[in-house]
Parts: sequence; C-alpha cells; structure tokens
Amino acid sequence: MKGTYRKLRLKPGRELSLVKGHPWIFSGAVSSVEGNPAPGEVVLAADSEGKALALGFFNPKTDIVFRLLTYDTAAEIDASFWRERLAAALSLREKLIPPRTSAYRLINAEGDGIPGLVVDHYGEVLVCSFTTAGAELNREGIATALLESARPRTIYERSEGKSRQMEGYEDREGAIHGEAPEKELEITENGLKFRVDVIAGQKTGFFLDQRDNRDLLERLSKGRTVLNCFSYTGGFSVYCARGGAARVVSVEASEQANAMAVRNLEANGFTGDAFPVVRDDVFQYLRRSKEQYDLIILDPPAFSKSKKDLPRSSKGYKDINLQAMGRLKEGGLLATFSCSNHVDEELFRKIVLGAAMDAGKTARLLRVLGPGPDHPTALSHPEGRYLKGFLLAL
Repeated sequence: MKGTYRKLRLKPGRELSLVKGHPWIFSGAVSSVEGNPAPGEVVLAADSEGKALALGFFNPKTDIVFRLLTYDTAAEIDASFWRERLAAALSLREKLIPPRTSAYRLINAEGDGIPGLVVDHYGEVLVCSFTTAGAELNREGIATALLESARPRTIYERSEGKSRQMEGYEDREGAIHGEAPEKELEITENGLKFRVDVIAGQKTGFFLDQRDNRDLLERLSKGRTVLNCFSYTGGFSVYCARGGAARVVSVEASEQANAMAVRNLEANGFTGDAFPVVRDDVFQYLRRSKEQYDLIILDPPAFSKSKKDLPRSSKGYKDINLQAMGRLKEGGLLATFSCSNHVDEELFRKIVLGAAMDAGKTARLLRVLGPGPDHPTALSHPEGRYLKGFLLAL
C-alpha cells in the first residue's frame, strides 16, 4: 500500500546506476534494510541520505536484491498497477507485430517493467513464466490482469529454470486458466505456418526472438545453398525455402525437433531432396561434411549458463564458428548467434574474430543482429539483451 514500503538504503554514491536507469541493485551496494522484508516484497530504494529513489522487488536470497518497478515512489503496486503495465505492453505490440503473425512476446520482464515475468502469445494461448520472487508473490494478480487485458482462452505456466531456483522456488508447470493446450499448436509468422509444442518445447515452444532475423535471411537466400545448424523445428529453414534457396540442409540432434521441422517444411509446401533434415551433432557434422554452402546459420543453445562456464563456452563458440567458416564458399554469408547471458556482444565479437583469424578468413560485418522489437530492453540494461548475433561476409 502507498506509504508503507520498507526502506532499502544504499551506500554513498551507489545510487548512480539506478538513477541512470539500470533496473538492478546488487547486495554490495546496500547499506541497510529497514525491518525484515520478505522475498518478493516491494521496498523503497533510497540513497545514503534517505532520499526516495524508486520502488522495486526485494529478495535478500540473491545477489540482485532489488529489481526496479517504478520511479514513482508514491505509486501503489496493486491490481491497477499490473493492468496499466499490461495495457502498455499490449499497445506497444499492436504497433510492432507484423501482419499474418499470431505468435510474439507479450511481456519481456524488465523491458516491460515487470521483472521476472515473461509472457508469450500463441494465438488464444498465453505461455508465462514467473522467475523472480516478486513476480511469484504477485502471480495471482498478474494472471488476473492478463485475463482482463488479453482475454486468452488458456494461460499456461512454465515457471522453470536456474534463475527461478536461485530466487528460492521450485519449477512449476500447468494451466493457470482454462484447459492445458494441445500438445501442438499451429501458429502463423509472416504468413508461414509452424507447429509449436508449448508444453515440452524449448523456451515456450518457439524462438520468437528470431522472427526478424528469419525474415532477413529469407531475403538473402534466393538461389543459395543454405546450412541451418541447431535447426530445432526448422524456423530458419522454412523462411529460406520460401526465399527461393536452391537447397536447405537442417542439422539438429533432437529427433523430436527434427520430426516437427519436417512437418513445418511440408506444411509450407517444401518437400523432397532439396530440404533434408539431418539428425546429428552439429560439431561432428561440420567436421565430417565436405559440402560447401553459400549461407550458414549458427543458432546454438546457450553454451554458458554461468560466469564460471565462460572459458568452456568461449571455446565452444569459437570452435563452432571456425568449423562453419570452413564449410563456406568464397564470398559466403555467415549468420552467427549467441543467446548466453554471460557472453556479451563485445566478447562474442572477439570470439568470432578469433575464429575467422584461425580460419584464415577476412570477415566483414554486414549487420549486428538481435531480438525483434517485441523483446524490448532498457537502453541502460544491456544484460537484458541476451540474444546477439552478426551477419558476416567471408
């Protein structure tokens, strides 16, 4: 309620990043905490002199003890607050989502002012994830606001993963509203049809963040031979096929994902020897294959789950890029991505440059790639931009 928030006071000079818009306060910046607020409780952040700065979620169990909600320190974090945040998110998507597209990111955590909440829109089904203590504590109020704002047939929860566990919660999955969705939903994206498993698929079933990059590579694929590595359910492959690629090879280790990739290609009219789907380890496939390609796409899963994984993951990213460069024709294009939170854009650039040097290639940067606009991040919060990529000519 208004005026009843406990106060978190910062050490001298440690308020600067919050004032500049960064949404996190780390434990080392805190001087004192009034009372004993529970994990997920809303607290008032103040500078060392006691000046009120912002309201946010508190959790003493993690290094990030404060997650920004609003700079309006007189605000009430209640049902109307969540309705306003969701209404703003819906309004933004109405301006951003292209025609003939039924699937997109509706809420992108801090990027939409609700830290720890991700909501993906799949037609009449919303798939949500509550990963912070604050989001968990407000789960019912947020779910009610989602029903009122988006009016879905089903809200299905997939609250899981390491970040949720670090906040002190076990994984939880199931329908919040309505019945559990069918195992496979059909969505459209820029007029293409895709089958999506929102219950057991990776992330919430589809890599919605790559929509604009798929669109870009479609426009670059005409007449080219394409290798789609870590192809999952064939998103890039279907786009490149529609773009007029002469051949599209999809390589993925998951049998279930490959079966769906075949169905997605077929659903859009692409069958036959020009569109093979290969079940294999990408690292091994690139080493064994002798085929050369005009365009290679590298969209691997996150190699780095924590900072301690960085040396190993950096080696993995370098190796996969090095091997891919060896399979490119002279003048070929490489679209390479990392979705590891702990591999920032500058580090990824250095890794890919190192691979090019070892391959004896001169890599020219054509475009810096990232998530679509339905995955907004605060300009002051680069950590929120987990997907990064480069389109290179070699």
